[in-house]
Amino acid sequence: MTENILKTQKVVNFGPSGRAVAQPMDVGLLDNLFEHLTMERYANVQYFSNYLWFKERDLAGFSSFFLSESHGEMEHAQKFADYLIARGQNVKLKELPEPIQTWDSIEDLISYAFNMEADLTSSLQQLYSISERISDTRTNVFLDPIVDAQTNSEDEFAHILGKVKFANKQPSAVLLIDSDLNKK
Repeated sequence: MTENILKTQKVVNFGPSGRAVAQPMDVGLLDNLFEHLTMERYANVQYFSNYLWFKERDLAGFSSFFLSESHGEMEHAQKFADYLIARGQNVKLKELPEPIQTWDSIEDLISYAFNMEADLTSSLQQLYSISERISDTRTNVFLDPIVDAQTNSEDEFAHILGKVKFANKQPSAVLLIDSDLNKK
C-alpha cells in the first residue's frame, strides 16, 4: 500500500516566490490583496503623522492613541505580507502618497481617520467577497478575525469622532477627551 501512495504522488505547485503552494492564488484576488496591503501601510504612515500633529500640540491622549493605531496598522500590513508569502507570492510594495500633516481642526483630522477606517473595512469586505466567489477558503479563514477587528476599529473612530464633534471646539471638552484617551 505504501508503494502505491509513493507512486501516485501529485505534482507540487510552486508560487512566484518559489515556495510550494497547495492552492494557486487568483490574479484578481492577489491584485486586491496588494492594494489592501498598500492601504494598511498608508494608514500606518498617516496615523504616525497624526501622532506627530497631536504631540506638537501637547495632546498626549490623542498622540498616544494615534501612535498605537500607527503600530496596529503596521501589524496589519505585516499580517498581509506574511499571508502572501505563505501562499507562495512575492510581496510587491507600492509607493505611498505623502501623509497629510496639516489640519484645520481636530474634527477634520478625526473625520479623515474615520473615513480611512471605513475604506479599509470596505476593502476587506471586497476581499472577502472575491475569495468567497472563487472558493478560496484559505483567504476567508485568514480574513475572518481581521474583518472583526476592523469593524471594531471603525466603531471606535466613530465614537471618538462623535465626542469631538459634540465638543464643538471647546478647549475644556477637547482636553477631557484627550485625558480619556490617555487612560486607555
